[in-house]
Amino acid sequence: MENITFNSFVLQLEGLKVTETSRYYVFLFFFFSYLFIMMTNVGIVVMVFMDRNLHQPMYLLFCNLPVNDMMGNSIMIPRLLWDILKPPSERLISYYECVVQAFTSHMFGTTSHTVLMIMAFDRYVAICNPLRYADIMTNRKVVTLTVSAWGVAFVLVAVLLGLTIRLNRCRTLIENPFCDNASLFKLSCESVVINNIYGLTFTVVLLTSSIGCMVLTYTSISVVCLTSKNKSLNSKALKTCSTHLFIYMVMISCGLLFIVLHRFPQYSDQRKLVAILFHIIPGSLNPIIYGLQSKEILSFQFIICYCKELLIYSYVK
Repeated sequence: MENITFNSFVLQLEGLKVTETSRYYVFLFFFFSYLFIMMTNVGIVVMVFMDRNLHQPMYLLFCNLPVNDMMGNSIMIPRLLWDILKPPSERLISYYECVVQAFTSHMFGTTSHTVLMIMAFDRYVAICNPLRYADIMTNRKVVTLTVSAWGVAFVLVAVLLGLTIRLNRCRTLIENPFCDNASLFKLSCESVVINNIYGLTFTVVLLTSSIGCMVLTYTSISVVCLTSKNKSLNSKALKTCSTHLFIYMVMISCGLLFIVLHRFPQYSDQRKLVAILFHIIPGSLNPIIYGLQSKEILSFQFIICYCKELLIYSYVK
């Protein structure tokens, strides 16, 4: 049978399969999740930039995570909420919007890895070489690490999507609640061998670099803590590193599960849910865990709350 190239600029999203009765409960869950993500992450970023005590490399590098969470979820969740309220036949999206959504989605996942890698480097220097920390982690170094984290992610994802955009399309159904690279190149009837090779290489390089960085830094940190008799150093290392490692494990578990489920079409419903949770869970946990673990952020929150109470009391009085 001869393949026919349509190259349609209007695509249909398969979306989540929800019943009529559960539709509004699902909508409310994602709606309040999005509100929570935006409010908490915006709050953390504002706190860091308002309080001079938080103008430290650790907090400035951490700000990359809430910014990434806000960007990744703002492209995906509002569109998802809109589609939940529509019947399946009306869940249409333009090809260009789909490409932008796929690019942002992959930037979110890739940048999460690169940002956590530079944060691991910061913790390594702080614990393993504390006397030279101020000399190494200068403002220029923080900017360089931040630009590198976003720049590397941008280049890798741009090539990934560039290889997909070149393909002609003969299908219009996106088998996902939102657009991603795999869903886009599945629309083509052409050979996608190059896409699969680059996609696999992209994943292996990213995960190998990410996991390797974590193993090396935390091995070095563990050696320093085990050989040091400084209880204060060990307590600080345990507090900061356990938080960072927990966030990393949550993110990589969701990401690996999503990649595996993409290879098994029979678990498409589970894959869709995992794809959404990959955005929501880290975005919700990051401000909570880092906010509760950070003495400086908690102190700043207490001051803000105290000032509000004084203002309210003065107004009432």
